[in-house]
Amino acid sequence: MLDTTPATGPLAGVVVADFSRILAGPYATMLLADLGATVIKVEGPGTGDDTRTWTPPRADDGTATYYLSINRNKHSIVLDLRDPGDLDVARTLAAQADVMIENFKPGGLVRFGLDHPSVAETNPGVVYCSISGFGPAEGAALPGYDLLVQATSGLMSLTGEADGPPLRAGVAVFDVITGLHAAVAILAALRHREITGEGQHVETNLLSAALSGLVNQTSAYLAGGVVPGRMGNAHLSLFPYEPLPTGDGDLIVIAANDGQFRKLATAIGAPELLDDPRFGSMADRNANRDQLRPLLLERLATRSAQEWFDVLSAAGVPCGPINTIDKGIELAGKLGLDPVVEPDGVPSIRNPVSYSATPPSYRRKPPALGADGDAVRAWLQDQ
Repeated sequence: MLDTTPATGPLAGVVVADFSRILAGPYATMLLADLGATVIKVEGPGTGDDTRTWTPPRADDGTATYYLSINRNKHSIVLDLRDPGDLDVARTLAAQADVMIENFKPGGLVRFGLDHPSVAETNPGVVYCSISGFGPAEGAALPGYDLLVQATSGLMSLTGEADGPPLRAGVAVFDVITGLHAAVAILAALRHREITGEGQHVETNLLSAALSGLVNQTSAYLAGGVVPGRMGNAHLSLFPYEPLPTGDGDLIVIAANDGQFRKLATAIGAPELLDDPRFGSMADRNANRDQLRPLLLERLATRSAQEWFDVLSAAGVPCGPINTIDKGIELAGKLGLDPVVEPDGVPSIRNPVSYSATPPSYRRKPPALGADGDAVRAWLQDQ
């Protein structure tokens, strides 16, 4: 039978009909599932969610690791919306759900009677979340791929060396940011329903989330009239705030305020920098970074990256190595963050939020395609 009441979690008993696929929507629903929601993942016939086929890499059993990263704690049912019987199941699920989330092109569910007005007619309390690439107006027909939004939002124009080509980020950053916004919106709408009894339609899109997520860069243009460009690993407003070479490799070194710069200058044995008027404030250090950089590099060249990491960390200077993914996970483990969980033996990264009273739970590994179809149908018949 379908488990709709997990032992723990603030969202226990909340049923989410998940008609989303790929990354932004599934990431949002996994976060809700971690908090106890029962998430029913609706997949099309054949291969199901596209990420099931996004390989390599694969887990030992051949499953795409991309799919595994965002689908734990869910139930999977395969429904062909073009089949009258399956469509009836989909509509019944939408009518019973507390939350419905979808990322079809805007208007794409109207012909199935699964758009918000149709669902709300039979389920007025539903929190209905729509995710698109470029919004429901003039951008409705544009496909919502993260890479397109990295390009069109301006992120790629900021990424890479100053004299090199634009580059994408190493992860689908705006899909993740959009998923986070969607999860927050759903929680806010559930709170509104708790107070008023009313459901609502919440919408977000990758481009809007991207422009919000570009924070100081979009503000530079809107409030300062500055169109930022690529600076490699340098920071427009802070110096040092970048990798700096040491005796045997690069180390991230940060002095984001005057106090940190005093600690840095003292720790590297260059107290004279503190009396140099060229470096007296952050504005001064930014304006004279070409003069300051070689003075820092001269000192840093005398020791290894690990030695400087130990020295600078002890002095209270933010610094760190440039790790590979495995080393990043290893570091989190050493710091006591327990980054890895293994529901049903499948490893994944722990939900990043801890709760003193209602911790996330890891009840189910990502489901095989259609693994819970019979259980979902039986549960719907009992409602």
